[in-house]
Amino acid sequence: MSIAVTYLVAKSIANAPYDRALESSAIVLSQQLHEVNGRVTLQLPISAREILRADETDNIYYQVLGSSGEFVSGDRDLPLPPEEDAGAGSLVQLRDDRIHGAEIRVAYTYVQQPGARPALVQVAETLDKRAQLANEIIKGVILPQFVILPLAVILVWFGLTRGLAPLNAIQERIRARSPGDTSPIDEGAAPQELTPLVASFNELLGRLEQSVQTQKRFIADAAHQMKTPLAGLRMQAELAQREQSPDELRRTLAHIADSSERTAHLVKQLLSLARMENMGAADGMVPLDLCALSRQVVAEWLPKAWAKQIDLGFEEPGAPVTTSGNATMLAEMLNNLLDNAIRYTPDGGHVTVRVTTAPFEPFVFLDVEDTGPGIPAGERERVMQRFYRILGTQAEGSGLGLAIVREIVQQHGGDIAVLDYVYQSSPRLAGARFRITLPRGTPGEGASA
Repeated sequence: MSIAVTYLVAKSIANAPYDRALESSAIVLSQQLHEVNGRVTLQLPISAREILRADETDNIYYQVLGSSGEFVSGDRDLPLPPEEDAGAGSLVQLRDDRIHGAEIRVAYTYVQQPGARPALVQVAETLDKRAQLANEIIKGVILPQFVILPLAVILVWFGLTRGLAPLNAIQERIRARSPGDTSPIDEGAAPQELTPLVASFNELLGRLEQSVQTQKRFIADAAHQMKTPLAGLRMQAELAQREQSPDELRRTLAHIADSSERTAHLVKQLLSLARMENMGAADGMVPLDLCALSRQVVAEWLPKAWAKQIDLGFEEPGAPVTTSGNATMLAEMLNNLLDNAIRYTPDGGHVTVRVTTAPFEPFVFLDVEDTGPGIPAGERERVMQRFYRILGTQAEGSGLGLAIVREIVQQHGGDIAVLDYVYQSSPRLAGARFRITLPRGTPGEGASA
């Protein structure tokens, strides 16, 4: 490719001076035309004609044709230009042609004659001088390239080797790491150009370390929490094997059934917490109607509320309340809040789910109120921790429900607060109110439940 381009450039450079010389010869020759008795004549001395044809390398040709195309002087067999060029006036034009099998370069012009068609003047030469000059130019350009190109390749290879050395060193350090090593890479050891890449990689390692620690914590928590109920189930099963009385056996089996249900609930919440911590709210984030989603979840809890004669109510503003979130995660959040509320509210109590908004506020609110034992002010932050249960409560629980709720709320960019119940002043209706604050969705978004 380089040689081809160099050849074309060299040919163009070689043509330029010789084209100008041809044009000058055509102009000088056209100035020697005269009209005598209505006929075009060329008044050019023999010495001038010899000078015109003098060239040690190329053959020179010229031709003069009169107004009627009659031959006036020069070489009769010089090819004629295209007829459409006759209207170009006195401009000197150039073309490539052939004569006697040889390639030639022709400069030609038309000389206007009074009351007649223009006369034609042509000067041509073969291309040997041009070829020699082009070859000299090519030699001067191409030959050094055969020396420069290998040197350039060596220099580029050397530069790339030195430039990639820090990157190769980082690569070797990463390969030498143990599978569990998530410590950050030293950014100072990386070239300045790679610092942003190393910083981003360190951020990824940090998130990976956090995920690994979360999984380790989950495994440890699960092992710790499952140990006691499984040991209890085993002890009750062994006791049932020794029971002789049918009534005692039924009571023992009932205890086993209750323990199994609590253990299944614990396993479900452990898996839910692990899923929420690893899922991320960005998975399945869509605009949705918080009212429609809450109404659907509340309806699913009506049978359990009726079983305890609890008045489970739902209040909404009467218009869709849009937020952006993961519908599965938000439903799981409300399920845990309602499970807590119904579990700790005495028979005949009240549980209310309320969706509200505030004018000009970029938030929406989801409240779950109950008339249970309430949560002391000093315990309201601790109840969000894993496996924490307030002492003195009679209801069985795993201590994971509110931890799941907080994890989901945080992944949605929201906030959770434990407040006094709106009817706290009445001892009969003492309880707690959980307020979830979520970012408001853009008005007009296609919300879905």
